[in-house]
Amino acid sequence: MKATQWSFRRVEKKYLLNMEQYERLRVALRDYIVPDDYPKSTICNVYYDTPDYLLISRSLEKPVYKEKFRLRSYGVPEETGKVFLEIKKKYDGVVYKRRVRAPEAEAVDYLSGGPAPDVKNKQIMSEIDWFVHSYKGLGPGMFLAYDRLAFRGKEDPNLRITFDWNIRYRTDHMDLIYGDYGRLLYDEDYTIMEIKIPGAAPLWLTDILSQQHIYSTPFSKYGRCYEQMMREKENHPQEAATYAG
Repeated sequence: MKATQWSFRRVEKKYLLNMEQYERLRVALRDYIVPDDYPKSTICNVYYDTPDYLLISRSLEKPVYKEKFRLRSYGVPEETGKVFLEIKKKYDGVVYKRRVRAPEAEAVDYLSGGPAPDVKNKQIMSEIDWFVHSYKGLGPGMFLAYDRLAFRGKEDPNLRITFDWNIRYRTDHMDLIYGDYGRLLYDEDYTIMEIKIPGAAPLWLTDILSQQHIYSTPFSKYGRCYEQMMREKENHPQEAATYAG
């Protein structure tokens, strides 16, 4: 079982697949990938943003550099359970992620103005502290969860391929301990495939994607949920006051 990673640098490509595409692709990939160490999980996030959603608004403009901040847990944590505080940055197509792990209650207290949690990696915590204090009014902007299947390359374990379903969000009760419920982003059955690798994709993978006519598309789960939230606020301001699902 692999050790927890605190820092990532990799290229990430995303693909929006319907179920027919997904089934065909799984067959084509079966000789090249194996289940990851944690093959099935529910990933829960609270994205932090300014009151006017500056971080996600900038990100949707597709700049060369963009950044986000979130609390993340795998499954619904207890108050004493550990969660990740994560900075995610993207520059010129390369994703950089830096994170630390702390008890959920301590992480939430810190992000509400309390003391920084005592974590192992002091350098990354300093970077997070600088980020948090760089944005005025930073606070919970959206809860977002999804169910994931994760695989890695049979020959290259640094290659990861994930499939995410049931993307859901809410803007009330934005604490990880309240559960993973929310309003679905898509009514139809789609999955988001992500290919994550430190460098160039192997030839066999690019050949399979080409043969299946599957092409990458810019996709941000937080961005898509934010856009849907804004549309619903414009069209149904009373109904959009809560996203309890």
